[in-house]
Parts: sequence; C-alpha cells; structure tokens
Amino acid sequence: MLDLGHNQLTGLPDALGDLEGLTDFLYLHDNQLTSLPSSLANLTKLRYLNISENAFDVWPESISGMRSLIELRATDNRLTSLPDSIGRLTRLRELHVRNNQLTSLPESIGALQELRQIDLRGNPLTHLPAAIAQLPRLDKLDLRWVNMPAPAWMENLEARGCVVYR
Repeated sequence: MLDLGHNQLTGLPDALGDLEGLTDFLYLHDNQLTSLPSSLANLTKLRYLNISENAFDVWPESISGMRSLIELRATDNRLTSLPDSIGRLTRLRELHVRNNQLTSLPESIGALQELRQIDLRGNPLTHLPAAIAQLPRLDKLDLRWVNMPAPAWMENLEARGCVVYR
C-alpha cells in the first residue's frame, strides 16, 4: 500500500512506476494533480486506485494499463470524458466518477463484465450507452443529481435486480 493523499502534490515522479510489486492500494486523493506519469501503467498488479479530489480534466491514460484494478475512484475532478481504453480494465468491480463533467460514457464500458457498481452522481450526463444494460453483474447504478431522461433500457436493468438511484 502507498498513501500519498492529502499532500497538495502537483506531480509524481516517473520512478513511482517502478513499484511493480504494489498490489493493494494506491491513494493519490486530495492533492492538486492534473496528470499521472505514463510509467504508472507498469502497476499491473494494483487492485485499488483513488485519484479523487484532484484537478484532472483529462483521463490519465496510464490507468488503462492497470489491468488488475478492482476498484477505481476518480470522484471530484473535472473529467469531461472517459477513454475507450477504460474497457481494458476487465476486472473492475467498482467505478466511482461522481462530481466530474462527464456528458456520456464510452461504449467500451460494456467490456467491464465484472462491474457491480457505477457511481455517476453529479455529472452533466446527456447519454448513457445501452451496453450498461448488458453488464451481467451490475447491481448498483447511481444517477442522483443527474438531469437526464432515463433511457428505455433502464427498466430492464431494474427488473433484473439492479438498484438504480435517480
């Protein structure tokens, strides 16, 4: 585990990517980060990443290399989109992107077959991909404080037991 949270950091050294044995947690929350070193893609065994409460407006591409991630928290940033490469995080069970500037999600979200929870609260979403309805293990979709009409497929999601907060 490595906790670098609450330090007003504005950058991280490339050498952080050399910690390839880091498996459990990397806390980078509550700093002033706007980017992550590309070397962090080497953290392929990492299971939990928290980059919440920073200043990201562009998704750090190095996250897409962290293929063992089970939980990813990127709340309270300024992200305007998620890349298609997020579909590479096939072990992901929880995705928390509350309070960003997301207007939609990529279709590649459908590749996250282990996903159980998606927290989208407080984003200015205008569209959600139908691929979300096909996620077999999804049991919680949080859309509170999102002013978007419910997609037609949302009823099917709720009918199969997924709790949708609106």
